Amino acid sequence: MDIKEYFARISYRGSHNKPDLATMSDIFQHHIQAVPFENLSIHCGESIELNLEATYNKIVRKKRGGWCMENNYLLSWVLKTLGYDVTLLGAKVYVPELDAYPDEMDHLLLQVELDGKSYIVDGGFGMAYQLWQPMELISGTDQPQTPGVFRFQEESGTWYLEKVKRKQWVLNPSTSTPQNVENEVCRRIYLFTLQPRDIEEFRGCNAHLQTAPDSLFVTKSICSLQTADGIRALVGWKLTEIKYNYRDNMDLVEIRILADEEIEKTLKEKFNITLEKKFVPVNTSRLSLF
Repeated sequence: MDIKEYFARISYRGSHNKPDLATMSDIFQHHIQAVPFENLSIHCGESIELNLEATYNKIVRKKRGGWCMENNYLLSWVLKTLGYDVTLLGAKVYVPELDAYPDEMDHLLLQVELDGKSYIVDGGFGMAYQLWQPMELISGTDQPQTPGVFRFQEESGTWYLEKVKRKQWVLNPSTSTPQNVENEVCRRIYLFTLQPRDIEEFRGCNAHLQTAPDSLFVTKSICSLQTADGIRALVGWKLTEIKYNYRDNMDLVEIRILADEEIEKTLKEKFNITLEKKFVPVNTSRLSLF
């Protein structure tokens, strides 16, 4: 595992001598625009290992992406290697259709202590709720970013991450979004506490999410990548491309349903992914990712 090889993977050419906020933010931005959030292994008959060297080999050498436990575990190694004070945290992701959080944690994120302040670094959420910059851990303060306005709310030691949603201009609405999701003004994303976690605590979650019949990652094949001004995502056969803030407080959304023969080419051209095994797209869940 070589930090210079990782930098080449994310096309980062900046300095990394000083572990400051600007450097961390720059590396983070390069990571989310180079490394997709994806669960394609599940739909290629591969298992997702919670092993740092395996994750490094998959993301850096094979130029694949990964989900939270891969992206953020790799980022924790990167930041620690550069001298940052990093702690693993566990979160529970909000399910809007159920208006509930799961009983067990199902998301890995990072806390970084820097110059007397605390930041949340999360490069493994993907889709339209992916942070574009580290967020200062303060409650009740709007923190505007290109994807929208994010904020934390703290209640009795539990922290909630929210995103204020923009209106969307959908060029070709081929499928409808559930009404309750469409009318959301603010989306709860996940809750977490500041209890330090060890990677071993995520092994059960890592196994469950790739095998449980009702897991979102089993019922949907997902590949999303942040771009210079938005996001692109392939969920099943549906390719969605979003340009953030296309006009005043409105995102431009373009949706296209792909044919089977277009999938492999789209993964290569839009996400820079070439799969080694046969990929079978899946989209049987009604849960909304936008």
